[in-house]
Amino acid sequence: MTLRLYDSKAHALLDFTPIVPGKVGIYVCGPTVQSAPHIGHLRSALAYDQLRRWLTHSGYAVTFVRNVTDIDDKILINAAESAAQGRPEEWWALAYRVELEFTAAYNAIGVLPPTYEPRATASIPEMQAIIARLIERGHAYAADDASGDVYFDTVSWPQYGALTNQKLDDMAPAADSDSRGKKDVRDFALWKGHKAGEPLSAAWHSPWGAGRPGWHIECSAMSTKYLGAQFDIHGGGLDLRFPHHENELAQSHAAGDPFANYWLHNGLVAITGQKMSKSLGNSVFAADLIAAARPVVLRYYLGAAHYRSTLEYHEGALAEAEAAVSRIEGFLERAERRLADTRFAGTEEHAIPDAFREAMDDDLSVPQAIAVIHETVRAGNAALDDEDFAEAASLLGQVLAMTDVLGINPLAPEWSGQNLSGADRALATLVERLVSDRETARKGRDFATADRIRDELGQAGISIEDTPTGAHWSLDG
Repeated sequence: MTLRLYDSKAHALLDFTPIVPGKVGIYVCGPTVQSAPHIGHLRSALAYDQLRRWLTHSGYAVTFVRNVTDIDDKILINAAESAAQGRPEEWWALAYRVELEFTAAYNAIGVLPPTYEPRATASIPEMQAIIARLIERGHAYAADDASGDVYFDTVSWPQYGALTNQKLDDMAPAADSDSRGKKDVRDFALWKGHKAGEPLSAAWHSPWGAGRPGWHIECSAMSTKYLGAQFDIHGGGLDLRFPHHENELAQSHAAGDPFANYWLHNGLVAITGQKMSKSLGNSVFAADLIAAARPVVLRYYLGAAHYRSTLEYHEGALAEAEAAVSRIEGFLERAERRLADTRFAGTEEHAIPDAFREAMDDDLSVPQAIAVIHETVRAGNAALDDEDFAEAASLLGQVLAMTDVLGINPLAPEWSGQNLSGADRALATLVERLVSDRETARKGRDFATADRIRDELGQAGISIEDTPTGAHWSLDG
């Protein structure tokens, strides 16, 4: 089956054909580092991490670019507000501090580092070059009010609105800058002239006067700088389709670049049925999530829904994910123990089942792929119960292969030392003590005490399995 992806511009599922056979270039809009990362940032980063991992598993050499927007109105505003509250911090220091928070959060849930991670402030010359081309081609203009602003002339580009299937007459005024010097209120800023009161460190020399880039031109410059004028996939959150990606597409095409062949957008996050937003005060921050669950559990939860769907966060969501991961973990541990002394130990092939591959090739249908994992886990446990060790070894290999592709193998080295939260460690300590007491009672032929401990653990949802290598416990479910 050929990989098919939902192209947001075509509004259809399309067969994926790379520009260069065997190679894929992906650009994903990364964070604007104005404040701490939240669940939406993690969900978006993970969606494209899954895409990257699947393409890599499928044999492609992937160049993955995720930018950092480190100069922006909001960064300057937040730095100024901090200073007004007696916490002075340079805008660039704030941006770097927040960037490190994002990196730590991505690392915690196993998001692979990008091939390149450019900062906007390192690509100012490339941005100015695109702006100059747009002016030369008649699709941009410098404001005639001496402000130093430069705008994209939306009326000059008939294809404006192609990404979101909108007509110019139906669009609201561009909100990325005030209307000073604009020919049309829908024109958006390519270059923002330096204003009184803004830090001089946030201004660069240009043919139009000192200033800084507009948000949209940043990604057009960084993507083509690292991937070329035409590349395979452009991704980002659904909230970026308009105006950010619409403006990227328009200015890049107007400047003469073919730009992205496929446009992908991940869904947003809802908190107990409500769209997450700062105005509602219902943001769930990455640091709180990471403190609330094992990182592998958090990765499982964030990636279990289809990337284009809305991810629902509610009380108990992480507990449900923990139970699901524990079922996988329990089988892996049990299978490795039971197979350790058989001729099948270490002989299983790490093969991806056809059903898993078909699900992933169908627009990254991770929910169906995860269902295949759990079906295989159930079959593997049944094979162990029947002491069909050849079948169990084969199914173990399949589960390992599938969970490795999705980055949710709880026994993988990257999760070593991170798998237990404080509460989990306390539970493990208590249970291990009771299991040890039970083993002591059995050796002393005090079977009444041994049975009582086993029954008490069973009532608490903890199963004991006696094996030739000793007793092992696991959570039911």
